[in-house]
Amino acid sequence: MSRYFAIAGVQTTIIPGDTKGNMLKMERFIENISTAFPWVDMICFSEFCVTGFNPVTWKEQAEPIPGATTDRFCEIAKENRKWLLPGSMFEADGDKIYNSAVVISPEGKITAKYRKMFPWTPLELTTPGDKFCVFDIPSAGRFGLCICYDAWFPEVTRTLAWMGAEVVLHPAMTPSSAASLEIVLNRANAIFNQCYIISIGGVGTHGALTLAGHSMVVDPEGRVLQEMGESEALMIEILDLDNVIKAREYGTIGLGPFLKHLREYHHDFPVYKELEKGEVYKTLSGIKVHGKIRSL
Repeated sequence: MSRYFAIAGVQTTIIPGDTKGNMLKMERFIENISTAFPWVDMICFSEFCVTGFNPVTWKEQAEPIPGATTDRFCEIAKENRKWLLPGSMFEADGDKIYNSAVVISPEGKITAKYRKMFPWTPLELTTPGDKFCVFDIPSAGRFGLCICYDAWFPEVTRTLAWMGAEVVLHPAMTPSSAASLEIVLNRANAIFNQCYIISIGGVGTHGALTLAGHSMVVDPEGRVLQEMGESEALMIEILDLDNVIKAREYGTIGLGPFLKHLREYHHDFPVYKELEKGEVYKTLSGIKVHGKIRSL
């Protein structure tokens, strides 16, 4: 029997600093989806959908997790009996602030919390997280979570796949100028790791940025199942997680069982050895230049 899992991605306008208004809008979306599409298992929103991002006041928006905001989302998830990824928010922990996302179960419990490992500096000055995030949904499979710029680093999604993720959830707040790049990266990450990529972006004008939208569902063989435009939209897709098993066992379009080959072959990759030592080589105009990572 196939492992079907219905997921809804909400691409909505983010209002910087209006946490209360953003939450009310998100709550209406969740209630409407739950009523109109009761078979949906999970509802996902974009990065900073809760708070928006204001480079002047962002520290004031930070709160603990669990806290008032996540407590309310736990209530909403329980009321609607849905898995919920309410985008990301600023998390205060001691003297540090993280860009964090939580996954909430239909019972209203925080099942997973992830802190963005690659904040987009110099604009985003949150503390980098240091732990990868996977979690299991009973009768469905294993899911991974990363945030926006994280997915531009192939090591992040590859590690999630190595940890068993069959679906990678990717809340983002990508500027429109980078939309064409992120579309390629979403497909590449799906192909490299033979997993579903669910990328949810925000839309509208956000401070000095115009947000790209272009939320996507990409299957384990890199096919774009759905792609939104640049306005508010809802996408619903029924995932068949057995397609992940098929791609990993028999290969993408029947040709490339990449993960099997990584397991079966025993190559060393010099770049990772150099990274472990704190050094890296880069090539400029055919000349190898040696330097410390911090100086790149």
